[in-house]
Amino acid sequence: MNKIYLDNNATTKVDPRVMDKMAPFFVEKYGNPNSLHGFGTETHPAMAEALNSLYAGINASDDSDILVTSCGTESNNTVLKGIFIDYILKGEKKHLITSQIEHPAIRNTCEFLESIGAEVTYLPVNDDGIVTPEILKKHLRRGETALVSIMWANNETGLINPVKDLALAAHEYGALFHTDAVQALGKIKVDVQDTDVDFLTFSGHKFHGPKGVGGLYIKEGLKLTPFFHGGEQMGRKRAGTVNVPLMVGMGYALDLAVKALDYENKEIRRLRDKLEDAIMSIKDTIVIGKRELRTPNTILVSFKGIEGEAFLWDLNWNGIAASTGSACSSEDLEADATFQAMHVDADLSHTGVRFSLSRFTTEEEIDRAIEVIKKTVERLRSISSTYR
Repeated sequence: MNKIYLDNNATTKVDPRVMDKMAPFFVEKYGNPNSLHGFGTETHPAMAEALNSLYAGINASDDSDILVTSCGTESNNTVLKGIFIDYILKGEKKHLITSQIEHPAIRNTCEFLESIGAEVTYLPVNDDGIVTPEILKKHLRRGETALVSIMWANNETGLINPVKDLALAAHEYGALFHTDAVQALGKIKVDVQDTDVDFLTFSGHKFHGPKGVGGLYIKEGLKLTPFFHGGEQMGRKRAGTVNVPLMVGMGYALDLAVKALDYENKEIRRLRDKLEDAIMSIKDTIVIGKRELRTPNTILVSFKGIEGEAFLWDLNWNGIAASTGSACSSEDLEADATFQAMHVDADLSHTGVRFSLSRFTTEEEIDRAIEVIKKTVERLRSISSTYR
């Protein structure tokens, strides 16, 4: 039985071309790039090429900074804790704004900062599940709000926030704007010159690059207290030996992902819609969020009367991988935070199943998934004590 992977919002497989690009830097060109000898310096051209790909991938100016980090969580922590030190700890501003639908990397960090003195507002979403500028403006405090952090696209629903307008609103009130674009980059166009964000987080393994590497864009002219102190790497803005293979892999993966955006938004969207249409033909089924407001690869669906975990167990038995939502929250049995924020019925909050496709998903896999999903729903509802 061929296995089918429909959990690409959790992580993606590394593109074989990316693997080939990284390989020499594990066993041939393995020198520390901060060493002065040839083993170290021979890595520099590849590092420069990788950085150029990262800048080009988000259309950043050469005068801005992109820090290569270990993951999206580190990038998010760098921004939030840096702002806390630079503004709140100094008594200049004390207020942060985020949303109720953020990834735990933002939500839990904000709760920690709240425990040591920050004032944090967690914005609700509208009926479509997104944060609007109107909602944001009601909570901005001129002269007090240091930072607004709103995700570009939600990891569970795929719903896309109007980041350009949210950034404008934040700036209007004198606040900086950060977006966690981990689920946006590689799926939709991300342009930091068209969308005037101050900080932007991304992660290599979400667009067919390796795990263990991420990035943080810092707009030209802005300074941020480093999260790691130590050596002189990255101009003293992020200490630690640069992981050259992963940096090279992420840069090339982003280059490939940007080139594949048209395919993502046509062919992957077509396959996603085909799967979604088939799911919606099953009675008592709800898909969360309007299709046109979501990233082209994501479906979050509730099958009435079926626990999400039981559904995943059956799918897994048939060789299909999906998710109940955020992989980073998979051990949390509380009702899904995104569902709560969207005021989804409490019973449905435990029945959500996320399907997320990638450019490696095939038509044959979607046909097989549809067949299995329909049989699984029929079987589980036949033994369900809650489905009537």
